[in-house]
Amino acid sequence: MKESNFKTYKIVTFGCQMNARDSEKLAGVLEEKGYIEIESEEDADIVIFNTCTVRENANQRLYGHIGQLKKSYLNNKNKIIGICGCMMQEKDEVEVIKNKYNHVRLIFGTHNIDEFGNLIDEVINSDDKVIRVYDESSNIEKSLPSKRVFKFKCGVNIMYGCNNFCTYCIVPYVRGRERSRSVDDIIEEIKADIRDGVIEVMLLGQNVNSYSGVASDKYSFANNEKVTFPELLEEVAKIEGLKRIRFMTSHPKDLSDELIRVIKSHDNICRHIHLPVQSGSDNILKAMNRRYDRKSYLQVIKKIRDNIDDVGITTDIIVGFPGETEKDFEDTLSLINEVLYDAVFTFEYSKRTGTKAAEMDNQVPEEIVKKRFKRLLDAVENCSGKNVEKYVGRVMEVLVEGEDKISGKLTGRLSNNYLVHFTGDKELIGQIVKVRLVRSCKFYFEGEL
Repeated sequence: MKESNFKTYKIVTFGCQMNARDSEKLAGVLEEKGYIEIESEEDADIVIFNTCTVRENANQRLYGHIGQLKKSYLNNKNKIIGICGCMMQEKDEVEVIKNKYNHVRLIFGTHNIDEFGNLIDEVINSDDKVIRVYDESSNIEKSLPSKRVFKFKCGVNIMYGCNNFCTYCIVPYVRGRERSRSVDDIIEEIKADIRDGVIEVMLLGQNVNSYSGVASDKYSFANNEKVTFPELLEEVAKIEGLKRIRFMTSHPKDLSDELIRVIKSHDNICRHIHLPVQSGSDNILKAMNRRYDRKSYLQVIKKIRDNIDDVGITTDIIVGFPGETEKDFEDTLSLINEVLYDAVFTFEYSKRTGTKAAEMDNQVPEEIVKKRFKRLLDAVENCSGKNVEKYVGRVMEVLVEGEDKISGKLTGRLSNNYLVHFTGDKELIGQIVKVRLVRSCKFYFEGEL
């Protein structure tokens, strides 16, 4: 075996919370091997790009990064540049990288992240590219070491993959079908995180409502064969020392009354639900294969607000899906005004090869998409802040997460996910403190201890 001279690494993450959590595991593996994280991609001995492929611009950003690294590779032929994540599950993209970017030495996919340590060793001991991409996996990823971004909070995967096959989405093809981790493994991971200083966890899955794991005999559930997400969430809420629990993401088609009951029943489950609607038009929802309509979505919203006090509801919306008419778009605008979301994450439709939507004939012209997107942003701006005035003057609990880069004040989140900026000592970072909300600034509050 060649002796490793690699001392430093840099991981660049694109995409969702699932990718961010994967990157923490990649960092944990490298740290366990003795490598040190630095900020510079050019200076690092190992650079790993953890990719997203949901939107086209993520692919282009990756090519920009790896192109810029060619010079540093030529100056250090022992430098390892690797690419992993969802984009590497697309065979055409892998071929592009193999043929055009000779300085990329490692490629692996979403189904074999647990092999990362061995793959690094293989690259070090080989002059050839190492490519390991599995088409699918029925295995649940084994436990890996992790280097968390925050000492006091972390994500915990409860499941992998997706079975929904929304027509615009590539995720089921690159992440595979749903695979749920066991209750025991999830609970043990959370308990280990708490011993390490964590007080808030986010349970992660493409659709957490579809969780269907198994549990050992030490747990008593109504259905001993398969545990539901509300049952898992309630068990997690009982863990001693866990101050806050979040989860991401819920699908509107199967957010149950039981889940609402569990959230309401436990103070340490955060009052925030991210419920992506994508469109306010029944025609577009059907074309997207979302499996709910506007009426049923609004019924779920009403149940949430009727039962959970101070809840924050956020959503995702796509503009310009194939076939979207002006009437369809106006239905989306009216939905925003009706729901009055606490935050809206907005996206222009991105045509993804391999999805059904990419093959649809009635693609919306780009100039129309961009005009509608601007109108959508204006509508979100006009509705923002309408839910927050009721909180002004109240004293609420904030998990202090760091310092605001602009104001220099401490910044943290309420249970309902609103940001709060306030003056305080940096020693409070990582603690839950009581803050009086003195002023609303639409998307955040200014407060005082």
